[in-house]
Amino acid sequence: MSGHSKFANIKHKKEKNDAAKGKIFTIIGREIAVAVKEGGPDPSNNFKLATVIAKAKANNMPNDTIERGIKKAAGDVTGVNYEYITYEGYGPSGIAIIVDTLTDNKNRTAANVRSAFTKGQGNVGTPGCVSFMFDKKGQIIIDKEECDLDADDLMMTALDAGAEDFAEEEDCFEVYTDPDSFEEVRAALEAAGIPMLSAEVTMIPQNYVELTDETAVKNLQRTLDLLEEDDDVQAVYHNWDE
Repeated sequence: MSGHSKFANIKHKKEKNDAAKGKIFTIIGREIAVAVKEGGPDPSNNFKLATVIAKAKANNMPNDTIERGIKKAAGDVTGVNYEYITYEGYGPSGIAIIVDTLTDNKNRTAANVRSAFTKGQGNVGTPGCVSFMFDKKGQIIIDKEECDLDADDLMMTALDAGAEDFAEEEDCFEVYTDPDSFEEVRAALEAAGIPMLSAEVTMIPQNYVELTDETAVKNLQRTLDLLEEDDDVQAVYHNWDE
């Protein structure tokens, strides 16, 4: 699965800047609120909350911030109701794009997503129009500089824990799991003291598409930038070979 590293490496390099970190904390805060409301405040009995906490820790969210978010959500019975909505569409040259959102205003979010696609000369499609081009996988990224294990030992630890695949890239290791076994693998790596740069269930493109036309590249980047800036957008997946 080494071809998937382009997505992972670019994505996590972007997340290292402060502005992106602030957006990530906002996203995770909303996810904590929804998870607690749906399954309660105890992560041992709430798989979704345990997964969000893992994502929070991988993104260096302080433990006290996580705990405050859980307590606030648990006591806020009249809080804002958020809803998950996924949009699928096409960018320039047929680039496949999936947009996961978490919103308290469906009309606002739909309008903003459509606007982002339109301004980049793309269009929103029907549900399922591009998701078949992606595989839903658990993805754990481990920074080589932070990990004491060599590639072989780390691979065996991951595979023994139930991982499906393992890849070594230039600056990181990548562990892939079935979505249903993601939390089990993540917990095993955490118990082994392995630091994780990122840990989440994501959408991995089956194939990547190159863009050679400069106008198409600019238009696609405009769409992606507008989506990333939208507070309702949780994640954006695409098959552009950047």
